[in-house]
This record gives sequence, C-alpha cells and structure tokens, in this order.
Amino acid sequence: MNNPAAKHATSAADSEQVLPSAYYALGVLLAAYILSFIDRNVMAVLIGPIRQDLQISDFQYSLLHGFAFSMFYIALGIPIARLADQSNRKWIITIGIFFWSIMCCLCGLARNVVMLFVARIGVGVGEAALSPPAFSMLSDYFPPEKQARAFAIYSLGVTIGGGLSSIIGGFVYKYFAATNGAILPLFGHVNPWQMTFICVGAPGLLIVMLLSFVKEPTRRLDRDPVKTNDSSIKECWAHLKQHRRIYIGVMGANALLTMMTYGTLAWFIEFMIRSYGVPREAAGTQFGLLYIVAGSLGAIVIGWLVQPMVKRGMIDAPARMLLIIPCVLAVPAIAGPLSATPEMAILLACPTLFLLNGFYGPGITALQMVTPNRMKAQVSALSLFFANLFGLALGPTIVASLTDFVFADDAALRYSLAAMPAVLCPAAALLAYQALKPYRELITKNADAH
Repeated sequence: MNNPAAKHATSAADSEQVLPSAYYALGVLLAAYILSFIDRNVMAVLIGPIRQDLQISDFQYSLLHGFAFSMFYIALGIPIARLADQSNRKWIITIGIFFWSIMCCLCGLARNVVMLFVARIGVGVGEAALSPPAFSMLSDYFPPEKQARAFAIYSLGVTIGGGLSSIIGGFVYKYFAATNGAILPLFGHVNPWQMTFICVGAPGLLIVMLLSFVKEPTRRLDRDPVKTNDSSIKECWAHLKQHRRIYIGVMGANALLTMMTYGTLAWFIEFMIRSYGVPREAAGTQFGLLYIVAGSLGAIVIGWLVQPMVKRGMIDAPARMLLIIPCVLAVPAIAGPLSATPEMAILLACPTLFLLNGFYGPGITALQMVTPNRMKAQVSALSLFFANLFGLALGPTIVASLTDFVFADDAALRYSLAAMPAVLCPAAALLAYQALKPYRELITKNADAH
C-alpha cells in the first residue's frame, strides 16, 4: 500500500534510536504499575480476617475495598494529569508512589474501620498519580511507531500485579498467621492481615529509589501545532470536541472492554464454583495463573503486532485493533460460560483473557497518536476516568444485577457472564469502527504537517 503518511511515520521512527535510559524508565514504571495492582488488590485475600477483627459486615467491607479506593482514584486522576501536563512528571509519580506506599503500610496499622477507610483513600490518591504522567513520559521516551510495544509492556502491570496480589498476599498472610502476627517497635502486636499490608506496601520505597535515576524526558513539542508546554482546559476540550468521533470511539471501546475485563475477573471464579462444583482454592489458583500467563501474552503479542501493521501502510492500526478485538472476543467470551465442562470453560478462558488484556496497548497508543503533547496526560486521565468508572463501578455490578434481577437464580451466573459480551462486544466494535475514518484523516494530516 502506497501511503505517504505511513512512509513518513515509518522513516521517522526508524531514524530515531531509543536510548537505554528509555528502557530503564519503562522497567521502573512497569515495576511501579505491578506494585500498584498488588497494593490495591491484596485486600481481597484478607476479607475473612479483616471482617473478624474489625467486626464489620460484607457491605462495610465493600466500602473499604471498593468505594474508598476507586472513587477517589477516579476523581483525582484528571486534576493530577492536568498538573502533569504542566509540571515535572517524574516528581509527580515519585510523590504518588511514596504516598500510596506509606498509606498501604498505614492500612496495616489501622485499629478501626475509620483508620482503614482513610488509609485506603490514601492508596487511591497516590495511585492516581501514576498512569497519566507515565503515559505522557513514555510517549516522549519512545518514537510513535514504537509506543504500542512500550505501552503493551507497561500494561503487563495489570495482569502480573493482579495475579501476584492474590499469590503474594496469600503467602505473606499464611506466613504471619503461623506466628500469630508480629511485634513492631512503637506499635506493639500487629495481626497477620496487618503485616500483609505492611509487607506489600514497603517495596514502594525501593521503587522510589529506582525512580530517582529516571530522567524527565524532553517533551516532543515539535509534534504539536502549538509550541508550548501549557494547555488550558478550554483548549483541551476544544480539541476533544473537534475530534469527538475519534475520542468517543476509542475511549468508548476502551471503557466497554474494561467493563468486560472487570466483570470477568469478579465473577469467573464464582462461576466455576457454582456451575461445576470446583473447590474455591483450586478455582482461584487456576484462574489466577491463567490470568497472569494468558493476559500477559495478550498484552505483549497484540501490542507487538501494531508496529508491523503500520509499516505495511495501515496507519490506523492502533484504532483498528480496537475493532478487531471485540469481534474475535465475542466467540470465546460467550461460549466459555456456557461450556458443559470446567475443562472447556478454562480452555475458552485462555483466548478470552488473552484478548481482554491485549487491547490496553493499542488503546493507549491510539489516544497518544492523535493527542497534542501538551494535553496527553489530561486525555489519558479522561480515558482512565471512563474506563475505571465503567470497569470498576459497573462491570461486576452488571453481572450481579443480571443474576439477581433478570435470571433471579444464583445458578444462572453463567448466563449473566455470557450475556455481558453478547451486548458489549458489538457495541465496542461499532464505536471503534466509526472512529477509523476520522482517525486516519487526522494521522495523515499530522504527518503532512511535519
């Protein structure tokens, strides 16, 4: 395919070498992302002992686990990203990691519900300072045609961190449960679940030290029509409005795929237990390992495919991948929960998790490629806002609502899991499809301008 924009993008990318410092920064940011998922999700392993020690109900526990973290995490992402587009991104991330690590450790020192609630808020606030500035930094460290792979590697934090949170959390809790907790100077006796928080929070201080060797990259102002670091909220909104078909399509597809991801993560293990009688521990271990392996492979492989697609002239490859994924995903995602045997359900979960984790890299890249540098962190935060709002808040709830209010039968959980992709996959594909033409036009226009 003879495409001037594609040739321009490819030649520019090939002429620009990626420095070792970029890969070091990517490695440190990936480590931070992995730790963020461990720190936010480890609480799921500690439900029983926390409820017992604090004498709280399931609903109260859900407020500690979900609301305290996610609502503040979602709300603060955009203002922090606004700051990142104007200030030193490395220091914003450094302060965020330090803060959430300290607050995670303070979760382990909480003596009542209020203290734990406040500490969980702190974890969410700190973690809100990571991804939007990280996306912006990586887009400056790596040339456009290599960003999909960089973002795919960074997105491994979701699968690796999500899987390790249950594995490490369970191991640490079991270790301290055998010794009935520990005695800490100044704080006295600390219960096993509290020591688990402290142990998973403390490594964040090591990440802070490693981050001190990361350099704040120079912003690629040569790729902006306006040569400035500053972007007003009004200007950012005007850009989004002008190219609304692109942003609605890309952000919308990302949000719907994220909803399916969180819905699957929340209920697949319980589906295995209810539908096939698989023991809880076996179901959790099986799914956790599968999530790490299949999810990580999906993030890497699909992210890696974008660059050769662009080199062959498909300049809309990142956005096009958001169309391809839900079309292919629909088959295993619907058939898996309806399988007659647990072996078949697990087998079909492999491509489902592969694809559900493969869209992160292309989704991030698609936004970065069409967004002026001076507003990239803000747009990333807006995309994360919708993804987390739909994913964290609505994904698991939709599955539960279908089971309780539509099928009115706990054993019908499998039909709820099958119904979710049956509706959301076509919707995500339609959103991505309507964004392709304006996406190609804008990429070509930007390439011609430079």
